[in-house]
Amino acid sequence: MDAGGARALHGRATARAPAMTDVLGLNAYHADSAAALLRDGLLVAAVEEERLNRVKHWAGFPAASIASVLEMGGAALAGVEHAAVSRDPRARLFAKLRFLAGRRPGLRSTLSRVANMRRLGNVGARLGALSAGRFAGRVHAVEHHRAHLASAFFCSPFERAACLTIDGFGDFVSSMSALGQGSRLEVLDEVGFPHSLGVLYTAVTQFLGFHRYGDEYKVMGLAPFGEPTLAGRLRHAVRLGGGRYQTDPSWFRHATEGVTMSWEDGAPVLGPLWSPRFEREFGPPRAAGAPLTDRDRDLAASLQVVYEEALFERLRWLRERTETDALCLAGGCALNSVANGKVMARTGFTRLFVQPAAGDAGTALGAAQYVWHQVLGRPRAFVLEHAYWGPGFGPAEIEAAVRAHAATAAGRVTVRRAPDEQALLAETADALVAGRIVGWHQGRTEWGPRALGNRSILADPRRAEMKNRLNERIKRRETFRPFAPSVLEERTSDYFEDAWADPFMVTVFPIRPSRRAQIPAVAHVDGTARPQAVSRATNPRFWGLLRAFEERTGVPVLLNTSFNDNEPIVNTPGDALACFANAGIDALVIGDWIVERAGAGGPS
Repeated sequence: MDAGGARALHGRATARAPAMTDVLGLNAYHADSAAALLRDGLLVAAVEEERLNRVKHWAGFPAASIASVLEMGGAALAGVEHAAVSRDPRARLFAKLRFLAGRRPGLRSTLSRVANMRRLGNVGARLGALSAGRFAGRVHAVEHHRAHLASAFFCSPFERAACLTIDGFGDFVSSMSALGQGSRLEVLDEVGFPHSLGVLYTAVTQFLGFHRYGDEYKVMGLAPFGEPTLAGRLRHAVRLGGGRYQTDPSWFRHATEGVTMSWEDGAPVLGPLWSPRFEREFGPPRAAGAPLTDRDRDLAASLQVVYEEALFERLRWLRERTETDALCLAGGCALNSVANGKVMARTGFTRLFVQPAAGDAGTALGAAQYVWHQVLGRPRAFVLEHAYWGPGFGPAEIEAAVRAHAATAAGRVTVRRAPDEQALLAETADALVAGRIVGWHQGRTEWGPRALGNRSILADPRRAEMKNRLNERIKRRETFRPFAPSVLEERTSDYFEDAWADPFMVTVFPIRPSRRAQIPAVAHVDGTARPQAVSRATNPRFWGLLRAFEERTGVPVLLNTSFNDNEPIVNTPGDALACFANAGIDALVIGDWIVERAGAGGPS
C-alpha cells in the first residue's frame, strides 16, 4: 500500500529516472472522463474526452484525451513514469460486500459495478496497448475523493487550508474533509454510502423532469423563480448534526433497489434515484418537456435551501476543526455557484478556492497531483491561475479551416483576416455594440465546464432582449436559464457586491443595485449573476476586447456563454465553424480571422 490511499496496480518505473518526471492523471470509466499531464509537478495539459469525441459527459477510457495531453506536452507513454487513476476498486471493499449481502440490490446494478471495477483494474493493460507495449510506468489507484481533495488544495494559492469534497458517490463515499498543509493532505472525516447530498440533488432533478446526466444546474437556475415552501417536507430526507449529514434511505432507490448506471464508451446514463416517497410528499413527477408549475419552481427553491443548510453545517464544523480561514472545495456539488457565493458570509471562511474542473473531470488532475505530492513526497510549485490547458490551434490550421468553410459556403459568408490585434478587437467590439452575437474562438480550450473567453459566445449585456434571443435562437434551451457576465478583473467590485475576483465563474454574487439596469441580460431574476473576472495577465486578448467594449459603452462587461449548441463546448476550428453555421451566430472571430454571414448587419 502506498502512502495515504494510493495503490500501485501494475509494474515499476525504470531504474534510471529521466531529468523530468511525467505523471499522467486519468478519470477513466466514469462520467466526464479526462486526462491531465504533470511535468515535475507543473500542469502541462488537461482535457475532457467529450471535447474531442463530441459526446457530452462521455464515460469510458479517455484514449483520445491521453493522446492529446501527451501531444501538447511533447511526451510519449513510453516515457511516463507514473499514471494515476482517480478510482480505487479495492477501497472500502468490505463495506461494499456488506452492502451487497445485506441489501441485495438488483442483479443488473450489481453486475454493472463489478464490470466497472474490473475495467479499472485493467488500466495498465490499456495503457500498454496504446503504447504498443512500451508503457512501463507505475499505475496508482487513488481514491476518488482523495483525488478531488488534491485537485482543490494542490492547485490553490494556500499554504494551509480546510478542504471539502461533496458529490454523488465515488469509491463508496459522498463527502470527505481534510486539512491541507504544504504538500500534504490529512483526511479528517468522510460521509459514506448511502448518505449523499449529490444524490439528493440529482433525485430532485430527475423528479422535476430533467433526466439527462448533469442536468442539476438547470434546477439551480430554476430555484430563484420559486419560493422554498416545500423545504420543511424535504428536510425529512436529510438529518444534520455535528458537521455531518445523513440522508433517509426511504426517499431513494440507490440503497435498496440499486440504480443502473452506464459508464463505458458513451454518454452516461443513470437510472431513477427517487423513491415513491417523493410522489407521496410532492405529487406526480413532472414529465420531461411539460410546462413548469409553481410546484416545480418551489421544489427547486426548496432543494437549494436544504442543500445549503447541509453544506454550511458541514463547513462551519470544518472551520472550527481546522482553525483556518482558507477553504478549498471540489466535487460535483462544488459547482453549485449559488451556494459558493454565500460561503464566506455563512461559515467564517474568508478565502475560497474552487478548481474550475471541480467535477469528476478534475479528478484526473487531482490523482496526478496526489501521486506527485502525497505518494512521491515532492514539494508544491504550482498554482492554477487560469483554465486554458486544452488543445490550441496554430495560424495555419485556423486559416485552412476558415478557407475550407468559405469554399463550401460560397456566397453565404465573407471571411477576412484582421491586419492586427487592435483592428480585430475594434471590429469585434463594434459588432457587439451593434447587437450582433459573436462566436469567439481563441487560444487553448478551457479545462472544466465553463467557457472563459477562449471558446465563448459573446453578446451585449446592456440589451435586455439578448437573453431570450440567445436561449431561443442560438442555445435552443429553457427560457428560465440565465447567462453569465465576464468583467474586467479590476472592475469586479464596481459591479458586484461582496465579490472577489473569481477567474473561473464558479460563484454567484449580487449585482450592485446601481448597476442592474446597465447589464440586464446577465442579471438573474433575483438580481444576482455568476461573473468571470478576466485578468490581463492570463488572457490578454479577451481582456483587450472587454476594454474595447468599455471604451465604446462605458460598461466593462460582456455576456459570455459557452460556444456550443446542445453539444460539448467546441474545441477545434472545425467545431467552431460548424456551430457558427448551424446555430445562427452572426459572426465568428477565430484566431485573427473574422467570418460573417453575407449581408448580415444584425440588430442596431
